[in-house]
Amino acid sequence: MMNTGDMIFQLVFLIFILVIFFAVFFLVRSLITKQPSKSDSIEQKLDRIIDLLEKDKNE
Repeated sequence: MMNTGDMIFQLVFLIFILVIFFAVFFLVRSLITKQPSKSDSIEQKLDRIIDLLEKDKNE
């Protein structure tokens, strides 16, 4: 039979493991969702460069 101290100890470590799991999960999720925004930014810059080059060609 477990005493109260053992139950509290196991509960604290269970919460600790869950916190680590969710921290890793949200870290990976944030890194994955940031990648498309970077490529969108690069795509917009390239579109702007292409537009400027076409304007220079036409002039």
